[in-house]
Amino acid sequence: MTTPLYQLKAEFFKTLGHPVRIRILELLSERSRPVSELNEQVAIEASHLSQQLAVLKRSGLIDSTKSGSSVTYSLLHPEVTELLAVARRILTEVLSDSAKLLEDLNNATR
Repeated sequence: MTTPLYQLKAEFFKTLGHPVRIRILELLSERSRPVSELNEQVAIEASHLSQQLAVLKRSGLIDSTKSGSSVTYSLLHPEVTELLAVARRILTEVLSDSAKLLEDLNNATR
């Protein structure tokens, strides 16, 4: 039996449902980066970063290349950059609406 598309989408969004994974994808959206640079930018324990990179790699969102002792990560799908940009636009709109509502509430109580 095949897995329904909506279930696959839910699993995909679960993969994106961690702040560290989102940050990693944002950084890799700019360019490929060695793990040492990701570690500096994300500022978490190396073992935790490794776990999050493994989740993203298993999900097929990123890939790694090894050169000597250095490992560099990159996005496999440039569409991830677009997805993050769309999420940003949606959040900006939602937060703007919330800010407007809060302003209206504050003005109504005066």
